[in-house]
Amino acid sequence: MKKQFLFIIGIVASLPSFAFAAGKNFDKADTVFMLVNTVLVLFMTIPGIALFYGGLLRRKNVLSLMSQVLVSFSLVYVLWVIYGYSMTFEAGNRFWGGLGQFMLKNITINDLSGSFYQLIHVVFQGAFACITVALVVGALCERIRFSALLIFSVLWLTASYIPMAHMVWGGGWLAKDGSLDFAGGTVVHINAAAAGLVGAYLLGKRSGFGREAFKPHSLPMTFIGTAILYIGWFGFNVGSAGAVNAISALTLVTTVIATAGAVLSWVFSEWLFRQKPSLLGACSGCISGLVAITPAAATVGIGGALAIGLIAGVAGLWGVVILKRWLRVDDVCDVFGVHGVCGIVGCLLTGIFTAADLGGTGFAEGMTMLKQLEMQIISILVCIVWSSVAAYISFKIADKLVGLRISVESEREGLDITSHGESAYN
Repeated sequence: MKKQFLFIIGIVASLPSFAFAAGKNFDKADTVFMLVNTVLVLFMTIPGIALFYGGLLRRKNVLSLMSQVLVSFSLVYVLWVIYGYSMTFEAGNRFWGGLGQFMLKNITINDLSGSFYQLIHVVFQGAFACITVALVVGALCERIRFSALLIFSVLWLTASYIPMAHMVWGGGWLAKDGSLDFAGGTVVHINAAAAGLVGAYLLGKRSGFGREAFKPHSLPMTFIGTAILYIGWFGFNVGSAGAVNAISALTLVTTVIATAGAVLSWVFSEWLFRQKPSLLGACSGCISGLVAITPAAATVGIGGALAIGLIAGVAGLWGVVILKRWLRVDDVCDVFGVHGVCGIVGCLLTGIFTAADLGGTGFAEGMTMLKQLEMQIISILVCIVWSSVAAYISFKIADKLVGLRISVESEREGLDITSHGESAYN
C-alpha cells in the first residue's frame, strides 16, 4: 500500500513541469482572472438564460425552454471546438477565418493568448457563441419544434455568428475599418435579436395570441435569472479585457453604473405611465443596461456609462411596449425589443461617448466622432442584414427537413408534455 501511495505521489509531482511550461509572457494572475470570468459567462447561459426566459413562459412550456437552452448550448460548444474557434480567430479573409485550428489542432496546452493559456480563450469565446444562440431561443419558444431548433443552431452559428465574430473580433472587415464593439453589441445582441425576429415572423404567433392572457408563470424565477445574468455579465464584459489591468477596472465600474441607471430609468418611466413600478420592469431594465453598455464598456467614462444606461432603460421600455406593437410580432421574451433595440442604442452611443472630451478613452488616430458614428452605423446594418438573411435560410432549411412548428394540439397541451414527456409542476 505504501509503495502504491508513493507511486501516485510521484506521478502527481511530475505534472507541474508539464502543465506550467508556458512562455515568458505567462501571468498567473491573468490566468486565474480569465478562468473565473469564463466560468461566469458559462453561468450566464446555464442557469441564467434558462431561468430568466423560463419564468416568462407559461408553466406548461418551462421545461421545453430549459431543454432547448441546455441542448443547444452543448451542441454549439461541440461545433465551436471542432471548427468554430478556428473559423473565428484563425487568419482568413474579411468574413471567415481558416481551419488551421480545426479540432483545436496546433493548439498545445502551453500556448498563450496574451498572458494566459489559449485553451482558456477557446472556452471563454465559446461561451459567447453559446449564449448568442440561447438568446435567439427566447423569441421562438412555446411553438418551435425541438429538432428544428437544433438544425437552425448548427446552420446559423456557422452562417452568422462565426463570420460576425470574425469580422469584429477576429481581424476581419469591421475590425480593420475601426468598428468599436468591446464585448458583443453587434456580435451577440443585435445578431441574436435579428435572427429571433426573423424566426418569430416565420413561426407565426402562438395559438390564442391577442385573445388570451399570456402572463409569466414565475416572476421569482425570472428575478433569479436576472440576478445570475447581472453577476455573470461581469465575466462577459470585464473578462473581455483579457487581463487584470486598467481596462478591466474601467469595465467593471461602467457596467455597474450603466445597469443601475437603466433599472432606474425603466422603473420610473413605467411608474409614470402605468402608475405602478413592476419587478418585471426592473429586471428588464437591468438587462437593457447590460446590453447597451456591452459594446462601450472599455472606452466610455463614468458619465458616458450612466448616460448610456439611462437612455437604454427608456429605449428598452419603448421596444417592448411600442415597437413590438408596430412590428406585430410574437417575440415571446422580447429579444428584439431589449437585445436588439438596446444593442443598437449601445453601439451608436459608443461612437459618441468614447470621445475624450466626453470622458471616454478617445478615438483611434485619424478617427473623428462623425467617422466613428458612421462606422458604428455600418456595423449595425451589416449585422442586421447578415444575421437576418442567414436566419431566414437556416429556418427555411429546418422547415424543409423536419417542419418548423409543432401542431396546434401539441401547442395547446404544452411542449413539456408533447415534446419531452415531462411536467414541471404536479
